[in-house]
Amino acid sequence: MIKPFVIGVTGGSGSGKTRFLNEMTKQFSQEQVCLISQDNYYKDRQDQPVDSKGVINFDTEHSLDHEQFAADLLSLIEGKSVRRKEYTFNNPKHQARELLFTPAPVIIAEGLFIFYERKLLPLIDLKVFIEVKSHIRLSRRIKRDALERGYDLDDVLYRYESHHAPAYERLIEPLKEEADLIVPNNTHFANAAEVLSTFIRQQIVARQNQSS
Repeated sequence: MIKPFVIGVTGGSGSGKTRFLNEMTKQFSQEQVCLISQDNYYKDRQDQPVDSKGVINFDTEHSLDHEQFAADLLSLIEGKSVRRKEYTFNNPKHQARELLFTPAPVIIAEGLFIFYERKLLPLIDLKVFIEVKSHIRLSRRIKRDALERGYDLDDVLYRYESHHAPAYERLIEPLKEEADLIVPNNTHFANAAEVLSTFIRQQIVARQNQSS
C-alpha cells in the first residue's frame, strides 16, 4: 500500500482554517482528498476543564481527545475508514451527524493543536500555519460563535480574552516556526489556496502512478 500524503493545517481560532480548507477541497472528490478536523474530537462537556469562574474552557490542550484523533488519523493512513459523531458544542439548534471519513491519496488534518500534539508530527508530511491578525480573529470568532454555537457577545469576548488568547500565545503561535508553509489570511487566501491545490493535485497523480 502507498502511504497517503498527509497535510497538517493549524492556526488560531478565527483564522479561517475551515473556510480556507472547504473552499480548496471543493475542487477534489472524496476519493482524492480526505479532510478530518480536530473540532469533532472535543471531550464531552462534563470532562472539559473549567476556569476560576466555572466557565468551560475549550481552548486548552486537555480539551481534546488527542489519542483518538491520532488513532483515527493512523487508521486513515492505513487505508481504513473512520466514523465519528459530529461535535456541536452543545448547540441545541444543530443536529449532530454521523461523519464518515474514507481513505484517500491526500489526507488533510486540521485543528488548533495539530502541531502541539507531538504524536501527530511524524504522521504529517507538510505542515501549514494559517496566520491572521488578532483583531481579525476576534471579529471572525464573534460572528462564528454567535451563529454556529449560540454564544452571546459577552460570552464570546470573555472566552476569547480569558481562554483563547492566552492559549494561542502559549500553545499555538510558538509552533508556527515548525510550519513548512505560512498562509497570511488577513484579507484573502485565493493565491495560497491555488498553490496548495496545485501541490495536492501533484501528490494525487504521483500516488496514482505508483499504484498503477
